[in-house]
Amino acid sequence: MPAVDSDSAVPLTLKEKVRRLPDRPGVYLMKDRIGRIIYVGKAKALKRRVSSYFQPSRAFTLHPKIRALVDMIADFDAIVVKSEPEAILLEGKLIKQWKPRYNTDFTDDKRFPMVRVDMADELPRFRIVRFRKDDRSRYFGPFAHSGPLRKALAQLRRQFGILLGDGTPKRMPDGTWQLYDDVRAEIYGFPNSVTAAEYGERVGRACAFLEGKSREWLESLRSEMASAAGRREYEKAAALRDVVFALEKTAEKPRHFERTDPTAPAAGETALASLGEALGLGSPPAAIECFDISHISGTFVVASMVRFAGGRPDRDNYRRFRIKGFIGNDDFRAMEEVVGRRYRRLAREARPFPDLVVIDGGKGQVGAALKAFVVLGLEPPPIIGLAKKEELIVFPDARPDLRVAPDHPGLRLLQRLRDEAHRFANTFNADLRSRRIRESVLDDLPGIGPVRRAALLGRFGSMERLRGADVGEISEVAGFGPRLAAEVHAFLAAGGPAARKTP
Repeated sequence: MPAVDSDSAVPLTLKEKVRRLPDRPGVYLMKDRIGRIIYVGKAKALKRRVSSYFQPSRAFTLHPKIRALVDMIADFDAIVVKSEPEAILLEGKLIKQWKPRYNTDFTDDKRFPMVRVDMADELPRFRIVRFRKDDRSRYFGPFAHSGPLRKALAQLRRQFGILLGDGTPKRMPDGTWQLYDDVRAEIYGFPNSVTAAEYGERVGRACAFLEGKSREWLESLRSEMASAAGRREYEKAAALRDVVFALEKTAEKPRHFERTDPTAPAAGETALASLGEALGLGSPPAAIECFDISHISGTFVVASMVRFAGGRPDRDNYRRFRIKGFIGNDDFRAMEEVVGRRYRRLAREARPFPDLVVIDGGKGQVGAALKAFVVLGLEPPPIIGLAKKEELIVFPDARPDLRVAPDHPGLRLLQRLRDEAHRFANTFNADLRSRRIRESVLDDLPGIGPVRRAALLGRFGSMERLRGADVGEISEVAGFGPRLAAEVHAFLAAGGPAARKTP
C-alpha cells in the first residue's frame, strides 16, 4: 500500500504527482489499483482540474458516480497538449480507444429514444422505446430528444394514418380491420376501415419518412458541433460531441445477432467466391480462422480465434488463449504464440487446417503468424491480414497490399470475421479483469485463504453484495464463525486497502 496523508486519505504518491502537474491544457487518464484506465478527461489547466478530484471539502457535494470513481483512483497519467481544442480531440480519441468504465457509464445513462415498429404484428404500431432488442421489429433512430420525436410521431399519424400506442383494432367479418371505435378516425382524416395490405402501405411510407428523419437529425447535431468548434465554444462542442457519440452507440445493432434470412446461404457463397477470386485462391475458402490479440497496456494479454464455415460463424470451434510464453506488451510475440499453439495441436491430432487464416493486423502480425509455422516446420495455409486503418488486405510475402471496394462481398465477410474475433477477445479480456479485481480485493481480507475466498464469492457473487452483508449473513458461509465474520465485516466497513474512501 502506498503511504497515505491522514488529512485527506489520498496516497502521498498521488498528491506529489498532482503537485508536479503543469497548469497547461491536456488530458488525464485515471487508473484503478491494477492499472486499468477507468476514466479519461480533458482540462484547460491539468493541475487545477486533477487536484479537484482529491479535495476533501468537495467529497460530499460530488455526484455518487463521481464519488465512486474517486474511490477507485489509484494512479493517473497526464498528457500535455498545446491547446484546449487539441485536448478535446485527444480526449475523444482516447475514450474511443480505451472505452473506460466511467466514461461509458455516463454515456450509457443517455438512453436515447428510438421508434420501434412491430413488424411481426399484422397491423404494426409505432412506439417510442429506449432499448433495442434482437427481435423482428424495425428500429429508427436514435433521436436526441423525446419531445420533438413525440410530435413527429403525431405528425406521422396524421400524415400516413398509422397506429401508435392507441386504438384497439377489430377484425371485421369481411376480413378488413376497424382501427378505432370512436371519432379519432375522423380527427386523423384517414379511412377507419382498411385491409392489412392497405395498412402495410401506410407503414412503408411512414418508415421511409422516419429513416430520412433519423439521418437528418444526427447530421444536424454534427453540423452544430462543428459550428460551435468554429466559434471556439469548445465546451459546447465537446458536449455535442458526447451526444453524437452516444447517439451513434445507441444506433449500433448487436453484433452477435444473426438475422434469419432465407437468402443468407446464397449470400455467403457469393462472398466466399468473391474472396477466393480476389486473393487468387484455387477455390472459395470454405473454412476460415481469424486471430485477434487483446490487452490493456500490456496486462491481461489474451487472444481469440473464431472460425467461419461456409461464410457463417462456427461457434463450437471458437477458441480463446491466455498468453503463457512471456509477460508484457508484444502483439507480435503473442500472435506467434497463439498461432503456433493452435496449429501444433491440429497437426498433432491429424486434423485439417483451415482454407484461410486471417490475422487482425498488418505486416508485423502476419509475419509473426507465418513465423509460427516456420518454427514448427508446418506447411501454412494461405495467410492474410486485415489492417484496420484503411481496411487493406496484407500478405506475408512480397505481394503489394490489396485494396478492394468497400462494398466488396469478400471484404465485408472479412470484416464480419475480424469484428467477431475482436468481440470474442475483448469479452475474454473483460472476464479476466473482472475476476482479477474480485480476487485482488479478497486477497486483502485478513485470515482468508483461497477456500474461504471462493466460499464468499460463491455466496455473495460480488464485492458490492459482500460489503452490504451484515455479520450474521457472513457467518452463514461455510468456514466463517461469528468472530471471523465480525472481523471481515469490520474490515470492509472501514474501507480496507481496496476501498479507500474520500472523507
